[in-house]
Amino acid sequence: MNSDLADTYRLVAMDIRGHGLSDSPDDAYGDSQIWADDVHSVIEQLELNKPLLIGWSYAGAIVSDYLGRYGEEEISGTNWVGAVCRLGEPLVAPGFLGEQFLAAVPGLFSRDVNDGVNAVKKLIDLCIPSGLTAEEKYLLLGLNMVVSPQVREALLSRNLENDSVVRQIRKPMLLSWGGEDAVVLLKMRDHIVGLAGHAQVSTYPGIGHAPFWQAADRFNRELRAFREEI
Repeated sequence: MNSDLADTYRLVAMDIRGHGLSDSPDDAYGDSQIWADDVHSVIEQLELNKPLLIGWSYAGAIVSDYLGRYGEEEISGTNWVGAVCRLGEPLVAPGFLGEQFLAAVPGLFSRDVNDGVNAVKKLIDLCIPSGLTAEEKYLLLGLNMVVSPQVREALLSRNLENDSVVRQIRKPMLLSWGGEDAVVLLKMRDHIVGLAGHAQVSTYPGIGHAPFWQAADRFNRELRAFREEI
C-alpha cells in the first residue's frame, strides 16, 4: 500500500466481514450472495473504474463469489495470491491445504485465549516463515486476534465449490504462489490452471503463503506489469 504502485494507481484495501472494525454477528458468513454484494458495494460506492481484484488466500472464494453473481463486466482482471476457489470439504478432502495448517485450525476456533494465540502464532509462521521482526510478529498477532474465534469458525466452516465460476473466467488472471506455501498447496494452483488455462502463473521459489510480504519488490513489479498489460 505504501509502495510506488500508489504513485500510479488507486489502491483499495478492503476489510472482509468480521475483520478490522467491521461488525461481527455470528450468522452473516454462509451466503455467497452477501460476499458478492460486499465487493460490488465497494466498487460502486468508491466509483472504481474497472478495478483489478486481488484475492489472497480465503479471498479467492470471495472473488469467485463476486464473479459468480456479478460477472466480469465491471473489472479488468484478477490476481490470485495463494488463493482458493473452494472451502470446507471440497477444499480439504482433495488435499489442497497443508497438514500443519489443518492441525492449527482447532486452535483458531477455540474460545480459550491461550489456544487462540498459539494457533494464530502458528498461522503467522506458516504464512511468513522467515524475515519477520518481533515488532511485525506482534502487529500481525494483534490484527489477527481482533477476529473472534466465532468469525474464524464461520468463515472456515463454509462449504463452497466455485470451480464452475473459475472455468467461465475470460478476463486476464495472474496466479502468484509461494513455492513453499504450506497453507494453500501448489496443488490448488495447478487445479485453478486446469480450470482456466489462460491464467498466467508466477511461482516464488523458497517463499511461503505471503509472497507480497517475503518478496515485495518482485510482487509489486509483477503486479504493475500485469496491470499495465490488461
